[in-house]
Amino acid sequence: MSFLAEAEAGNPWFSWQYVQDNAETIRTALIEHVRFTVEAMVIAAVLGVALAVVAYWYRPLATPILGTTSVLYTIPSLGLLAIAGPLMPTLRSAVVLALVIYALLVIVRNTLTALLQVPPEVKDAAAGMGYGRFARLWRVELPLSLPGMLTGLRLATVSTVALVTVGAIVGNGALGSLLMSGFRNNFYKAQISTAALLCVALALVLDLILLLLGRLLTPWRSRRAS
Repeated sequence: MSFLAEAEAGNPWFSWQYVQDNAETIRTALIEHVRFTVEAMVIAAVLGVALAVVAYWYRPLATPILGTTSVLYTIPSLGLLAIAGPLMPTLRSAVVLALVIYALLVIVRNTLTALLQVPPEVKDAAAGMGYGRFARLWRVELPLSLPGMLTGLRLATVSTVALVTVGAIVGNGALGSLLMSGFRNNFYKAQISTAALLCVALALVLDLILLLLGRLLTPWRSRRAS
């Protein structure tokens, strides 16, 4: 067996031994990855829906709001972290800020599109029943917009799971830190693949949770499909 073959045999792409020996480190990184994702998505969802509602109510503001979130989305992640780092109290908060900024465009755009697709006759009927602007939004327009809003939330969540790994550059990347460590540690394949697989699995699980939540919150769509 050549030296290269021996090195490959001693550095497999997956190793249960590595997982067992580093279970606590892996668990901590996974939990931190979930915390980053959930924290960023909660902030982005609240802020994104609020901006979409403002753009919906005041149409002249729609273009500036979408334009600003689009420009922010195009900033390279390394550049954004370099800008946000000195402005935030901690590097962790800088990573969260970057994740929120990248999630905003998808959430705002999908929410605004969903609100604009509410049938005019439905809004007229709500107004005829005496609903004011806020009551109509809360009781009619937002519920009817939920499918589109949740689609945006799902897309933003999956991309956020991936983007968390970029935080490893400033030492706050959760599973991304395991990835970077694996590359630095003589290209340790088991560590790299374990972190990558967990990122994929986390994205799939969160997407499934949001999908089920969407079906729970919009039961009329399931009845219509059946």
